[in-house]
Amino acid sequence: MRLPPGPSAGRLRVWILACFSTRSIKMALNMKQRMDAGLSRKAARSSVSRSSVVKVRSVAAPAPPAAAVQEAKKAYGVFRLSYDTQNEDPSLTRTWKKTIKVAVTGASGNISNHLLFMLASGEVYGKDQPIALQLLGSDRSKEALEGVAMELEDSLYPLLREVSIGTDPYEVFGDADWALMIGAKPRGPGMERADLLQQNGEIFQVQGRALNDSASRNCKVLVVGNPCNTNALIAMENAPNIPRKNFHALTRLDENRAKCQLALKSGKFYTSVSRMAVWGNHSTTQVPDYINARIGGIPATDVIRDMKWFREEFTPKVALRGGALIKKWGRSSAASTAVSVADAIRALVTPTAPGDCFSSGVISDGNPYGVKEGLIFSFPCRSKGDGDYEICDDFIVDEYLRSKIRASEDELQKEKECVSHLIGMMGGSCSLRGAEDTTVPGEN
Repeated sequence: MRLPPGPSAGRLRVWILACFSTRSIKMALNMKQRMDAGLSRKAARSSVSRSSVVKVRSVAAPAPPAAAVQEAKKAYGVFRLSYDTQNEDPSLTRTWKKTIKVAVTGASGNISNHLLFMLASGEVYGKDQPIALQLLGSDRSKEALEGVAMELEDSLYPLLREVSIGTDPYEVFGDADWALMIGAKPRGPGMERADLLQQNGEIFQVQGRALNDSASRNCKVLVVGNPCNTNALIAMENAPNIPRKNFHALTRLDENRAKCQLALKSGKFYTSVSRMAVWGNHSTTQVPDYINARIGGIPATDVIRDMKWFREEFTPKVALRGGALIKKWGRSSAASTAVSVADAIRALVTPTAPGDCFSSGVISDGNPYGVKEGLIFSFPCRSKGDGDYEICDDFIVDEYLRSKIRASEDELQKEKECVSHLIGMMGGSCSLRGAEDTTVPGEN
């Protein structure tokens, strides 16, 4: 179907384009399209559960056939909604950009329950940026995904142009400009970090291949599901068609927690804290960098003259914050994680303030600090606001900071060896089994 060029043309119709009850028809059509395109995914998709994708579209187009409308009403009557962009302020719609496609995994989970509404509202990508949400779940979460779509519809976000839901990553990642990989298998009782790496690694291997096959060639990928650094590495190594630089692991929550602690200790508001970088792995070996941090433009160590606090209390408070939160109210940090995901995206689509930085787990290839290449490692970064970034090269690394960075680097190298069979690396062996658990408390 061809869409009219302007978002304000005609009335917007919202209806279900496909539903799970028409599964066999869609699968047949999809199979024919794949065969016509000469694509063969049999090997890559052998373990992937297939189902048709349910789409809720908001498009300027003629009404669907009466039979289709009746079927949609019968299955998902609350999705039957229309509104008129002619009623919008022309100054708003005139400046709208081309719609971007944002795929989200684990879309029915607690983090997504907070994040999706920030994305749809324009708080993240901008008030002039229409988006289409492509939500990935599992067979068990189909109905929950429909519920998520219902809430998004009822929220009436004008920038939300389309919602699609499905359980096949090859479908859901189709032409995605951004992939927010939140879903991951939770950690079971007695499960070691090595076991979690293996089980989630298999998920991210499949999803990496799906990204490689289906997503935009310049798709930006942010991995939240833990262990996020090595999960991002696995996805990256299985998606050679997407630039390695486009893969990120979320360490922005660690940065936000570090800023909070500096603000509380100094008695200053958190907005005065800048150049607060977190190095390394998203684990208890992470390195919140107080040496280069600034409070009100002054070195943090000159504002807080307490090196014992920095070395003995600051880092543990940041790394163990999630566990402290759970003790207070019995829940993990879903809301603040969602906010940090939004912050991480904004950091890439908004120019970094002069002299400041943001933290992100990125590929270490060519880094200026001597960290071993081939790891997803958190560095201080800056961006021009075009979705790209560069690693800051002006941070001071003294012997204390270097020793901490090296410990986190060693851990990430061991994690990489544990998943060597998932990234095409020969000869790796896992030395983490029986090792100290460095998972950030309060997280899977």
